[in-house]
Amino acid sequence: MAAYELPLRFTWKISRNASDTKTNLLVRVGEGSAAGWGEAAPNVRYGETPEGLTAEFAALVQAGLGHCTHLPELEEFLSAHTPSHALRFALESAFVHREAALRGQSVAAWLGVPAPSRPVATAFTLPIMEPGAVAGFVQEQGMSRFAQLKVKVNQDSGFELLRALTEALPGREILIDGNEAWTDADSLLQFLERAQTLPGLRVRLLEQPLPADCPDDYRYLRSRSPWPVFADESVTAAADFKSIAQQFHGVNMKLMKAGGYLNGLRLLQQTRAHGLQTMLGCMVETSLGIWSALQISHLADVCDLDGFLILRDEPFGLVREEKGVLTPLPVCWKTLRPVVS
Repeated sequence: MAAYELPLRFTWKISRNASDTKTNLLVRVGEGSAAGWGEAAPNVRYGETPEGLTAEFAALVQAGLGHCTHLPELEEFLSAHTPSHALRFALESAFVHREAALRGQSVAAWLGVPAPSRPVATAFTLPIMEPGAVAGFVQEQGMSRFAQLKVKVNQDSGFELLRALTEALPGREILIDGNEAWTDADSLLQFLERAQTLPGLRVRLLEQPLPADCPDDYRYLRSRSPWPVFADESVTAAADFKSIAQQFHGVNMKLMKAGGYLNGLRLLQQTRAHGLQTMLGCMVETSLGIWSALQISHLADVCDLDGFLILRDEPFGLVREEKGVLTPLPVCWKTLRPVVS
């Protein structure tokens, strides 16, 4: 496993933090034609750091990780040693990629799900910034090529950011992401009522505006929000879906949070089984992580997979983006190497 510092194309600011670089970890299992790669994007929201994941990986190696040769052995090993979600995904996906390649199968076929039948449209995210900077940012990043946009908001500037974005690109479908910025449902509803007055505003969904530990507020909000409310931080590797269905209209599943393809598929199945809409999201990831998500993207109603587009020097080139649409490219795990400046 190796850590890579990844400079960003712009300051990535959400309601709880801001950063100009991310440090992700890459895992390789096996050698030559029997190799597979996986990525871990640590998330401080869940107590994950590059240093912490590196220490966890060293402890796993000490405990016998190297003796796992196939996925069932790895699953049994990880159930006993329980690493962070992002590291677990990196390890499991590396094994899945290798085993699928050795069998001459696509990852989707190996997982037992239908293969994606077409390229995938993704949203592109506007981070929190000064509202006066939005028009320039929209132009610099070529955001007009995306049919769907996401905007990070907080209580202080959320309305002005929405106003600036709708003035720059009126009529675009927007995902509003609060990242738990509001503290109660009533103050949030005041914001939503005000936002509805903005000309040119089309909202697809409202993502996790309140903290995950506010189920009563979400139950109150669910029938009062003008737009579907989606869970993000409220659903990680596990959830009480009966309760989630009473709080939300949909769930944003991220493989880094789920801890692996297998659990991610289970979460998507549970989401649909409880009558909820599905969304597939990501952290700030290289195209390796995004390529992985694209293998199951057809199972989601909404895809927000722009994490690799935020990187200044994306090191793999495994996904092509054109006019806001993503296409996963063929991968040779044997020769795959990150190119980092």
